[in-house]
Amino acid sequence: MALMSVYDTFWSEWFWLPENVTWKHLENKEDGIYYPQTRDLYIPFVLAFVVFAIRKCFESFIAKPIGLYFGIKDGKPKVVQPNSALENSYKVKKFPSEETIKALEKQTDLSERQIQRWFRMRRNQERPSQMKRFTEASWRFFFYFNIFVYGVAVLWDKPWFADSIQCWIGYPKHHLSSGVFWYYMIEISFYWSLMFSQFMDVKRKDFWEMFAHHCATIALLTFSWCGNFVRVGTLVLCIHDAVDYWLEAAKMAKYIKAQRLCDVLFAIFGVVWFITRLVLYPTKIVYSTLFYAHPIVGWGPAYFVYNGLLISLQILHLFWTYMIGRIVWLQVRSKEVTDIRSSDEEEVSEEDSSRNGSGDRKQTNHVNNSVSK
Repeated sequence: MALMSVYDTFWSEWFWLPENVTWKHLENKEDGIYYPQTRDLYIPFVLAFVVFAIRKCFESFIAKPIGLYFGIKDGKPKVVQPNSALENSYKVKKFPSEETIKALEKQTDLSERQIQRWFRMRRNQERPSQMKRFTEASWRFFFYFNIFVYGVAVLWDKPWFADSIQCWIGYPKHHLSSGVFWYYMIEISFYWSLMFSQFMDVKRKDFWEMFAHHCATIALLTFSWCGNFVRVGTLVLCIHDAVDYWLEAAKMAKYIKAQRLCDVLFAIFGVVWFITRLVLYPTKIVYSTLFYAHPIVGWGPAYFVYNGLLISLQILHLFWTYMIGRIVWLQVRSKEVTDIRSSDEEEVSEEDSSRNGSGDRKQTNHVNNSVSK
């Protein structure tokens, strides 16, 4: 009884639906009209494993051969010779100070150059290979580009694609076509797969911001499905997918050392980001939900929760815009587009100068910060 009470409270029509609308109005019948059902949300859980399997096959049999063709090394970084004194110092600080190096010289009978080289090799052991970065970027490019094309094809003839007020006229009795249905299912499954794989993928500077983004996106998609805010949800997805593949393409160009192409793609990414995340998203979606929706469908708890999720995404957009601006400024100063969202592997050479090794890395690490969706 208690469980049923919690269930009834959670699915209260007062919370989810406008006045004079009940769940019975949204039951599917044999009339060709389909409304979203909560049981549909089991599909993305299963589909997420399929997406992950496809990803692994794509990375192994398509992305990796492409990377090898362009000369990306697939080898693991060199393993340092075990040294307890250096290892203990490394655990305290990965970039040793001049004082620390002098103290280690006395403890280990190694030269300053040898100690600097050991620390560089030790840092590289914890960094993912260029091939891993390339295959991950390739998979994301492949998915984002194809899902964007699919989304535009599905939405092109839909009235709300050009006029967001159509997201609310007739709400919540909005028929769900098969194309829109699978567009939503695939997108939710992709973000579920990212939630799991993020802990195995290349660790980024904005790891927790990305984790929060995935959580907010899944919550937004799930909530919009339950309340049949699907029309707005499809616009959110299309706007996000329009920019992501440019970023991944820029990364791929960098990894294959096509620097000029990387610069061009990153510039396009910046322009598309500004148009989609700072112009279209707030003016076409957030503005629509804040000012168009309530005169048509009325006020309600679900309306406020949904708006809160949309606004939280906009806050993340502003955060990443700041990060992009910072990266662009550093790129203008260094005249080079660095890896977006991660640090490069450090070169290890017997000819490395110990002084250049510490000073230059501070500048490089400063530039190698990341920005993403």
